[in-house]
Amino acid sequence: MKLTPSKINAFNIFKLPSVYLLGIRVKSIDRGCCTVSVKHRWINQNPFKSLFWAVQGMAAELTTGALVMAKIQESRKKVSMLVTTNNATFTKKATGRVTFVCNDGELIDHALQKAIETGEGQTIWMKSVGTNTDGVEVSTFNFEWSIKVKK
Repeated sequence: MKLTPSKINAFNIFKLPSVYLLGIRVKSIDRGCCTVSVKHRWINQNPFKSLFWAVQGMAAELTTGALVMAKIQESRKKVSMLVTTNNATFTKKATGRVTFVCNDGELIDHALQKAIETGEGQTIWMKSVGTNTDGVEVSTFNFEWSIKVKK
């Protein structure tokens, strides 16, 4: 079963309800790219009337995590996945609709193949960039994912 935006968003209702309630939605996903959007609203703002950094992080992580999940599903192996490290840079106040894009899907293929062949855990650094409706970058998140084939 291929992961689609509607399947991921439905999954979030039951497994990650805060993601859903805050308005974070997957807009597109393919082999190499995932796009997630969130609109600044009262429920997800900080005291400075912009998108709370943690909400931005949730949206950014979803772009990377959805790609990892899709690749694991495609491999038909039981593989665990976990964020082990992350960092972020904020460059502009995040207001309006912010769209996060991760184009690192191809990075997962090599690491997943190596994990399957060796049985050893592998790590992958993936980047998600958030831009506002004017196309101005508001934040960049980097996530280090650890993957390991389950025995």
